[in-house]
This record gives sequence, structure tokens and C-alpha cells, in this order.
Amino acid sequence: MLNPGRSPYTSTDRDLIGVAHARQVRDHFAAEPTPLAGLPRLAAGQGVGKILVKDESDRMGLGSFKALGGGYAVARLVIEEAGPDAGEGRLREVAARAPFVCASAGNHGISVAAGVRALGGTCVVYLSHEVPEEFAGRLRALGARVRRSGADYDQSMADALREATGNGWRLISDSSWPGYTRVPLDVMRGYTALLDEAYEAGAVPTHVFAQAGVGGLAAAAAAYVRDRWGEDPVVVVVEPEGAPCLLESVRAGEPLRVKGSPTSLGRLDCLEPSLLAFRLLGHLADAFVTVTDAQAALAAAAMGEEGVRVSPCGATGTAGLMSLDDDTRTRLRLGPGSTVLVIGTEGPI
Repeated sequence: MLNPGRSPYTSTDRDLIGVAHARQVRDHFAAEPTPLAGLPRLAAGQGVGKILVKDESDRMGLGSFKALGGGYAVARLVIEEAGPDAGEGRLREVAARAPFVCASAGNHGISVAAGVRALGGTCVVYLSHEVPEEFAGRLRALGARVRRSGADYDQSMADALREATGNGWRLISDSSWPGYTRVPLDVMRGYTALLDEAYEAGAVPTHVFAQAGVGGLAAAAAAYVRDRWGEDPVVVVVEPEGAPCLLESVRAGEPLRVKGSPTSLGRLDCLEPSLLAFRLLGHLADAFVTVTDAQAALAAAAMGEEGVRVSPCGATGTAGLMSLDDDTRTRLRLGPGSTVLVIGTEGPI
């Protein structure tokens, strides 16, 4: 679906999220950039000039791009409470005041847990019963308390919110809603660092395909792209066929909770968009597409053949490109002169 509400990036958008925030995030983490790799065989097969993939499978040793978001939001929240000139001792004192809590499909919780551990705090992560036990084990290894709750992410999120509200705990969510935007905005700002690394590595994309659950990564990518490269690059948001919450919300002109259907793309299985992401993507993204589980698995296999090992969730942006029919490719101006940037968001699960 082409976006009927497409309009230019504004100074208000830039104040919210853009290149300057990416630099702040990179200064905070001082981490080694992840690789920017080429997929020449896949590019030839798709009839485009280049496909560049930002490989986030070993980001900061945590296995996904999410390492940039939750941990950064934890640090920003503690610094805000402690004061900008607070030393390490003061930061750890403030971090220990009350637990941090989140819900997660896996990777966000790992980022939050790592950020909390670095500051000596307590972290509680709610996982639905659908989340693989591998994630629970990794969370425990980071010192988090894991609580299994609900049949899906939305139910575990509701329980995490209830605990935070009832106990005075600090909620670190990667989604946003009316009255709760400050923390998830910092999560989204964290993600912009990977786009800034791609820029420094020489990427000049004509097209960006970004996968979306609640939409934080896609919105961060769209905002960074507009601030860095302007209005010309085509930004395409890719969702699971079973969870098209952004596509349907943008089509309706308001955030919607969709019914959805079963999907194996668990880290993208979100039925309601983040309010911040909806507002940004509602005018910064050019198009929204959905892919099947089988298409995502096929894309992961194709990327693996060229040495980039990701899960089907990690390959969903690539799957979006591979799924397009000829008419859509023409409308999106894809061709031999195109340079497509995709994000390999996580390693194999």
C-alpha cells in the first residue's frame, strides 16, 4: 500500500528524532559498529544495483539491534533522575531505588536487562508463554527476574504495566501510547545509531526496507533517512501478514488494534502500533507491505547463502523487497540503479 498521508520531514520531527540523536547515542555507547555487508547475488536476482544489509546479529554481544534501545532508555531515565553531572556512585544509587520492568518478545528485554545490570539495578521481564525458553535463559544470565505471563506479547505487556503502576516500578517499554512517550522515544532514538553507522560506512540508499512490530525501528529509520538523505529515498515498512497493525492504522488514519492471525515471526507479532511510530510513519514512510512466514524464511535462507546469518524475523525487510510484484516495483522506482538498504535485525534463533 502506498502511503496516502506522505508529507515531508519537519523541524518538529527533527526535534523528536534525527541525526543529532544518533550521534548522542553513539557517544553514550562508544561501541564498535556492526558490519554493513553487500548481497550481490540477491541484488542481481532482484534486478537492483545493490542490496546493503546492516548486520545486527552480534550487536554489543546481545544478538540484535534492540541492544541499542532499551539499554539507552534505562541510562537516560537514570541520568534524568540523578542529574546530568552525577557520578557513577550517584547513578547506581538512583538505579537501585526501584526495579525496572518491561514486557518483551525476547530482544527488548535483553537490552533492558543489560542496561539495568550495568547500573546495578533490579530488572523484571515479563514474557508470554510463546517466547522461546532460550530468551528466558539469556535474561536470567543477565540477572533479570523472568515472569511468564499471558498467551501473547500484549497480555504480558498489560501485566508489566499493571505491576509498574501498582508498585511504583520504572516501566521501560518500546511501545508508546497517550501519556507514555518519553521512555519509548529514547528507545527509538537508540536505534538511529545503526543508521548513522551505515552512513559512515558509505551507504547512500535509494530505498530502505525496515521491518516493524510496534514500529519503533521503522520509525527511527524513516526519521533518520529523511534528516540525512532527504525526501528522495523510498522508505518501505514491512510487517508480518498476521500482524499488519501499522498498515491498517495508516490506512484508517488512526492507530488501530488489529485482530491478526498466527505467525511464526514472534518478535514482530504486534497487534497495535506505538503511537509515536504511527505518527512518524504516517507521513514519513512511502509504502507498507506484508509478508508471509514462508517469504521471511526464504529471505533468511537467501541472506545466509551470502554469509549473513539472521532469523526470519531478521530477514523480514529483505522479504518485503523479494515479495514485490512488477507493478509495485515500478511504482516504488526500483531498478538497476537502486541501492537498497535492509536491516538484519537479529541472529538465528
